[in-house]
Amino acid sequence: MDSALGTRPGAGRVTIADVARAAGVSIPTVSKVINQRDGVAPATIVRVQQVVEQLGYETSLVARSLRSSRTGVIGILVTEFEPFSTELLRGISSATTGTGYELLAYAGLMTGADRPGWERRSLSRLSGTLIDGAIVVTPTTALSSSSIPVVAIDPHTGPEGHATVDADNEGGAVDAVEHLLALGHTRIAHLRGRPDLASAQLREAGYRRALTAAGIPVDEALVRDGGYQEDQSAVAAQALLATPDRPTAVFAANDSSAVGVLRAAAALGLRVPEDLSVVGFDDVPQASTTSPPLTTVAQPLADLGARAVDMLLTMLRGEPTSDHLRLPTILRVRASTAPAPRTPIR
Repeated sequence: MDSALGTRPGAGRVTIADVARAAGVSIPTVSKVINQRDGVAPATIVRVQQVVEQLGYETSLVARSLRSSRTGVIGILVTEFEPFSTELLRGISSATTGTGYELLAYAGLMTGADRPGWERRSLSRLSGTLIDGAIVVTPTTALSSSSIPVVAIDPHTGPEGHATVDADNEGGAVDAVEHLLALGHTRIAHLRGRPDLASAQLREAGYRRALTAAGIPVDEALVRDGGYQEDQSAVAAQALLATPDRPTAVFAANDSSAVGVLRAAAALGLRVPEDLSVVGFDDVPQASTTSPPLTTVAQPLADLGARAVDMLLTMLRGEPTSDHLRLPTILRVRASTAPAPRTPIR
């Protein structure tokens, strides 16, 4: 017998027996209609379908998977729901509309020592009986051994071992630093992201590459850890900006870190962009609402999510798909950058 998830107002859970009783047919007949099997008269099919709709009956995902080895559900796995993953979810949701698949968003909520391998533990809980395939956001490890099709967005290890979608992190960082160089800045600091993430490593590489190409030696004292976190970046930026020979510009590895820089500058009485130019990375919605609005490297976050859905659906159909997809970034110039001040405030 199928279990149920639907409910009736003022009643308990709707069961297949409720449907059979209301339709005046047997439970096996209802099961045949629900599972689209032969042997039921057309008029009976219509009557059962009407009752199913009226009562709000829905077979459980587990029962559905036991019957057909498919649940019709795609899992979206993230460590937490923050601006980056939320914007990806928008693209994933839009791209899934009309495909016949439903979405199950699952946050591992891992901390510290639990982070490595969080996605494997999450996949083992969900795969097989709850989801047919998964999109995993910034996984810490390769997932090629998964029992279900998986697409990774911006994986820690970069494009290896399984299908991946990411953005041009290094190229975007080069664009950010070249923008500051064109404004006359030469003392450009970098608040790097988490060292275990390929995206952070590539953004730092782009920062170094752009300075070197311009003939400016990288001053290691201007490279600090921001960890992709606003509070950590604010502390690092305040220490950096309080030095006698402070930078006139900061390229932060993501928008959260850039917001931390804006906080630090305000605490020190520095004006942005008159005294300090700031560039972020990602272009989450908050970037356009900061004061001043943030110049940032825009990742096509919604498109990253949508392309991941396309790849996963292709895999679920058993068709060949590209293993790795890299999308371009765009520099969005707003009000947080300006020509370098002639005499930096010290």
